[in-house]
Amino acid sequence: MTHSDPASRPRALITGIGGFTGRYMAARLAADGYHVSGTVRSGESLSEEAFPFGATAIEADLLDRGAIAHAVEAVQPDVVVHLAAVAHVADSDVARTYVVNVVGTRNLLEALAHVRHVPRAVLLASSANIYGNATNGIIDEQVAPQPANDYAVSKLAMEYVAKRWEAQLPLIVARPFNYTGVGQSPDFLIPKIIEHYARGEKRISLGNVHVARDFSDVRDIVHAYARLIEAAPRGATVNVCSGSGHTLGALLDMLARIAGYEIDVHVDPRFVRANEVRQLVGSNAKLRSIVGDTSRKHLEDTLRWMYEEARERLLETQ
Repeated sequence: MTHSDPASRPRALITGIGGFTGRYMAARLAADGYHVSGTVRSGESLSEEAFPFGATAIEADLLDRGAIAHAVEAVQPDVVVHLAAVAHVADSDVARTYVVNVVGTRNLLEALAHVRHVPRAVLLASSANIYGNATNGIIDEQVAPQPANDYAVSKLAMEYVAKRWEAQLPLIVARPFNYTGVGQSPDFLIPKIIEHYARGEKRISLGNVHVARDFSDVRDIVHAYARLIEAAPRGATVNVCSGSGHTLGALLDMLARIAGYEIDVHVDPRFVRANEVRQLVGSNAKLRSIVGDTSRKHLEDTLRWMYEEARERLLETQ
């Protein structure tokens, strides 16, 4: 998709554009020819370094119905990617998790349903966490949700709230499994481990290293989102994942090869959750049936990219 005339370019609205995924999503849609706008929190701006393609920032809190309605009306988006959320499983402010993820999404959908120009695709980022400890096999979209934490319950509730607007809006629900990349907060597990290796730490405290996860590169995730928007499978709920699982132990082995040493792992009981999801590996068969096969980055390549960036950043600060 290429549009040389800015006025003729399709318009994309990304909620939470300043977040980890939002920055990559914006770059991807800009490369696809969209004029990109996105909601940011009050006082937040979009740096030219992170958004060299000139994205437009709109201050709008998801919980402010008027502000969200104004943002939607101002952009008149052709496509919407809803990423803004409380995104950490262990966030201690449970009430905020529910209000932002459920009521915030409702406010956005209500605004989109009343806009003059109805978007041709609205992608809602849910989470594979909704499956919980549902199965030890490969999880497809037919597996019944069994959310095991408040974050997962809030995301499943968001999906049910969205059903109210199924007839009015071309909704796509994406359920991403774990993903990572440069720029993800060290509050998340992989960036935390990367930071330890980059600093040359000898020891790290972790939880259960035997849990298996389906890890993807953030660039693959936004590529899948962009392809889903392009295909616009109205009403579809789709897993977005690699289709293969790695334990944290295997991930540590990869990083040992990359960094050239093995870190001493201390299993800290504080990091072992009582409701830990033991295995979360997804089927991407439905995704492939909609968007076709796409090349995927190997996890070790993603870890190397993150490690090298972290090392470079540390050297710059010394």
